[in-house]
Amino acid sequence: MRKIALLIVILFPLAASAQNADSVWFVNNYIKKELSIPMRDGAKLFTSVYMPKDQSEKHPILITRTPYSCAPYGKDYKAYWRNYMINYCREGYIMVTQDIRGRWMSEGKFEVVRPFNLNKKNNKDIDEASDTYDTIDWLVKNLNNNNGKVGAIGISFPGFYATMAALSGHPALKAVSPQAPVTDRFFGDDDHHNGVLFLMDAFDFHVGFGFSQPRPHPTTLPAKTYEFPDHDNYSYYLNMGALPNFTKITGDSLAFWSDMMNHPNLDSWWRARDARTGIKNVKPAMLIVGGLFDAEDGYGTWNTYQALIKQSPATNSKLVIGPWYHGQWASNDGTHLGNILFDSKTNEYYTHNIEIPFFNYYLKDKGTVDTMSKATIFFSGENKWKKFKQWPPADVTPTPIYLQQNGQLSFTAIQTLQASFDTYISDPAKPVPYAEKVHYYRTREYMTDDQRFAARRTDVLVYNTDTLTKDITLAGPVVADLLVSLSGTDADFVVKLIDVFPDTPAANPVTQYPMGGYQMLVRAEIMRGRYRDSFSDPAAFVPGKTTQVKYTMPDVAHTFKKGHKIMIQVQSSWFPLADRNPQQFIDIYHAKESDFVKETINIYHNSSKIILPVIE
Repeated sequence: MRKIALLIVILFPLAASAQNADSVWFVNNYIKKELSIPMRDGAKLFTSVYMPKDQSEKHPILITRTPYSCAPYGKDYKAYWRNYMINYCREGYIMVTQDIRGRWMSEGKFEVVRPFNLNKKNNKDIDEASDTYDTIDWLVKNLNNNNGKVGAIGISFPGFYATMAALSGHPALKAVSPQAPVTDRFFGDDDHHNGVLFLMDAFDFHVGFGFSQPRPHPTTLPAKTYEFPDHDNYSYYLNMGALPNFTKITGDSLAFWSDMMNHPNLDSWWRARDARTGIKNVKPAMLIVGGLFDAEDGYGTWNTYQALIKQSPATNSKLVIGPWYHGQWASNDGTHLGNILFDSKTNEYYTHNIEIPFFNYYLKDKGTVDTMSKATIFFSGENKWKKFKQWPPADVTPTPIYLQQNGQLSFTAIQTLQASFDTYISDPAKPVPYAEKVHYYRTREYMTDDQRFAARRTDVLVYNTDTLTKDITLAGPVVADLLVSLSGTDADFVVKLIDVFPDTPAANPVTQYPMGGYQMLVRAEIMRGRYRDSFSDPAAFVPGKTTQVKYTMPDVAHTFKKGHKIMIQVQSSWFPLADRNPQQFIDIYHAKESDFVKETINIYHNSSKIILPVIE
């Protein structure tokens, strides 16, 4: 520990010195302009432009459209020197950030997810794609010394706006990188997973953070926020009770929250807000980027890429997935997540070998992209980057692994004359926590957290393989296929894929966490049982009747090393990450606390399996 402390003392002044040198260079070599760019319907969008003073060559434009503010407003400069974006400045890019319609200093009405409009008929038919088109058109015609080539980039919600930029059809737009893009808030991004409300994230974002608060006029001031009275989020969300109690806090002001409460199932309202609907005949080159362990928008990354491949096959689309939390590739540290080490500066590899060369090639005619594969994926477990001609790889074999008696997990099913099962009682009054420690905000580290705390609970079923005699590598989506029976009429099912470390590893050298026997969460996903056959037309379970619950979990890229074990955990709550199921077939969004009941759940051996994407 003394060596680590000494290293920090030595390196921190060096990092600060480098930042200071970059900041001085940036201020001396760039000028700032603040503009109001007119849209086709008359609304004006506030835009910050940082232009190189250099007049010896024409410069490309790189734009980020955001709901999170293009601050600082006024004479102060945006601190590009604090992260990897300074590399674009060193390359001479014109850096543009825009407040989207209805946010901060931009005019117009804000909509949390404005649907894409394919059939625009007049200037009043606007969407984020048309706003991007109008912005690009104005910039290339009015900014001095630009080279007529534009790129768009953004992480998270700005990633959604980058996707919309790609759908704008402006001929000057040559390259786009949606990164962890918000894509489908019903199936897997932010607010819901498979129709299950991700309560903690949704409430904290829309209400706590104040994202969906209405704004009467352009302003530089942040929205009203909500202060949580209890900093133990498990305690707070449990004591709040049923969802109507949360809705009371929002009042009538948060339209998006109210809409979610009144659209529990997949319908036209949700479909219109699926960003994939417009992904057709996309012209610019696309670089889709995300993290294996992205707790917010991992779904959007994988599925935006798949939509491009299927719906716009002629587009030059590339996928990059690193071992990152949400946006970690843009941070100053890509070496680890929680207790899991990645053995290299993965963010720097990505920045210098993929992202900057990608934009330089398409916007500056510099370098090459010939060495960039269709998919560049980091495999946790073995901690290696791998390149593929397609994703999932062509040589993946869907391989079932079976849940068996006595907590056994095997690649071979056992044929028996009589069905057997494991049983647990799911109690909404004591839901299974998603993480062990008491904390205020949802952690990002839970995506790789040790699951030993959950394995000790009686309402979590645990299945292990024997110690592996060879490496097993997974590449692609995981499928959970359970045969269940319930004492009630509805239930949630959480399946976790876990890498169990040998008992011998020493403690993590940085965190000092004991890694012997560590149960690393590789992937987990929840399914609301009522949607097992249809997300639009939910159905109750028949008490006591065996029923299949099958669903697809997000992709994995992980190697279970020789000497490790594969573990599967099954449970029916994941709190307060996911909202609680009353375990009755009722309208959960308008349920009462008295509606929540205990339930006995059976998981049948051998008929229940997890289908793994094994690659040789």
